[in-house]
Amino acid sequence: YQRRVHGDVPKIAAIAHEAGIPLIVDNTIATPYLFRPFEWGADLIVHSTTKFLAGHGNSLGGAIVESGKFDYASPKNRSFSLAQPEPAYHGMNFYETFGDFAFTTKAHAVAMRDFGPALSPMNAFLTITGIETLPLRMERHVLNAQKVAEFLDQHPKVKWVSYAGLPKSQYHEMAKKFLPKGPGSVFTFGLNGGFEDGVKLVEHVQVWSHLANVGDTRSLILHPASTTHRQLTDEQRQAAGADSSVIRLSVGIENWEDLVGDLGRALDQI
Repeated sequence: YQRRVHGDVPKIAAIAHEAGIPLIVDNTIATPYLFRPFEWGADLIVHSTTKFLAGHGNSLGGAIVESGKFDYASPKNRSFSLAQPEPAYHGMNFYETFGDFAFTTKAHAVAMRDFGPALSPMNAFLTITGIETLPLRMERHVLNAQKVAEFLDQHPKVKWVSYAGLPKSQYHEMAKKFLPKGPGSVFTFGLNGGFEDGVKLVEHVQVWSHLANVGDTRSLILHPASTTHRQLTDEQRQAAGADSSVIRLSVGIENWEDLVGDLGRALDQI
């Protein structure tokens, strides 16, 4: 079961801006190396830095990046608190005062004050260190993901592979346009068998790690129906694109032949 997702960012941006709202893009999986949302009309970008940016599964964090291009005070846009007096700061208008970094400033001054999501020094250090190798890692992630997807696409025990790097993918042309360096390394595939086969596959891999995280240097595998989505009904899992046959992969930076060989041996056990 594969859902149709609309990923044409300029068209979505046009709809958002006509409605007077900023477009926020979660670029966690693609990272700035593969996709640059501001160049396609996004106004704000969010990242879970826990994933590819830090890259090693050893830190927690998040980031908001502001383009500074959205006019929160424009009459055609909706009335945003950024362009209104802020009672907690003696009536200060954040947009009027800080301009193109008003959102960032208010996120620090109000949201972080109220909710407290401050990054610890150690997590900040690990994240910054991880970002230094982002281009090298993403090149390897994408290369390995392509090799794994091609292997699975030809395997008799695999029903379908949802990876935009495959020419048969409905998103292949869109990926070439927006993600010319590669469509990332997180994707799903479906087994011909059902729930038990999914469990067995995960149990028999040795190189792949059974973890719910994504964006790690290590390759990760998950059977959602028996883990993250286990408490849902069959109908709910189907609607979420996580039926009993679905396997999710986050392809790491190991040797791709080792990854393919490990999956092949595990598939032989089901």
